[in-house]
Amino acid sequence: MQVEISCRHGSVKQDFQEYITRKCEKLLTYFERVTSIGVTIDYADDRVRVEILVDAEHKHDFVTHADALATDVGACFDGALAKMEQQIRKYKEKVQDHRRDKPLSELANTEENLN
Repeated sequence: MQVEISCRHGSVKQDFQEYITRKCEKLLTYFERVTSIGVTIDYADDRVRVEILVDAEHKHDFVTHADALATDVGACFDGALAKMEQQIRKYKEKVQDHRRDKPLSELANTEENLN
């Protein structure tokens, strides 16, 4: 899995880039089919905007963003990452099968075997 970090109109320090990479890799615990993650930090006037784009296998891209004051880049990133975690968890919950009883196709197969 690749984590790509890009900045517009500014830069971030190496230790913060490593922090971003470590935090983004934790998204794999929520959804194993993540192929790449793109983080874009955009500095505009006195505001900063963080956008996270997650590319998942067999699924459309997940996109989230957050805005904050330019001094709160870390808090802005953490907010966007929390939104992304929630979005991925919601999708995974939707995809998983939570039925207690057997599907109708399995019931039909067992009835045929009894006859």
